[in-house]
Amino acid sequence: MVSWNPVKSLVENLSSVRERVSRAAARVGRNAGEIKLVAVSKTHPVAVLNDALSAGISIFGENKVQEAESKIVAIGREKAEWHLIGHLQSNKARKAVELFDVIHTVDSIDLATRLERICVEEDRAGLSVFVQIDLALEATKAGIGESGLAPLVDHLRSCIRLSFDGLMILPPYFDNPDDVRPFFRRLREIRDRLASADAFGKTQGELSMGMSHDFEIAIEEGATVLRVGTAIFGERQVTGL
Repeated sequence: MVSWNPVKSLVENLSSVRERVSRAAARVGRNAGEIKLVAVSKTHPVAVLNDALSAGISIFGENKVQEAESKIVAIGREKAEWHLIGHLQSNKARKAVELFDVIHTVDSIDLATRLERICVEEDRAGLSVFVQIDLALEATKAGIGESGLAPLVDHLRSCIRLSFDGLMILPPYFDNPDDVRPFFRRLREIRDRLASADAFGKTQGELSMGMSHDFEIAIEEGATVLRVGTAIFGERQVTGL
């Protein structure tokens, strides 16, 4: 009888993902070391995250503030880097400021204003944020349309506590991953335009794009932050949170 070793499985999955990242980066002459891997841990329990830490994962991505809070309390704020990758409701903003290192999903001036104010009130010196853009204008997804981007960028550049560090996209799902390429390419073009205007300060600006089924395409189109869940953890769990 062969016993199940979840840590070994995670190590193998992580090794496979990192190898795929390296191959994709090499195809377009990029350095895989410049690409950050966020392990999407939403719906997975604390025990799995502890196994992931043992396997060498150091960055977790969570969708919901309430779910993330219980995990961060159990594991420890300092044990990993915590990214909010799901839609942020305004009434959860204060808790998000307390919990997360990076928020990927700022999509309005109102939300940015609230986060900036809370950072001041909580005496948080800096909070890294990305702007989520909805290039497909899908009614079921959050994100600001490209036409509304400029005022939000101008507002973020005026913030003292928020650091505008990049862009994020959750594009439509396609059975053929290559079909998503135009969305990734357009996000890179927007990022490059903003970077040329020094919108990200002294940095080029991050591109948070690419998930388990399409991260290799995202890498080829310039992704610097990948949000990978299933390829690392397997299918999502829905109990024991």
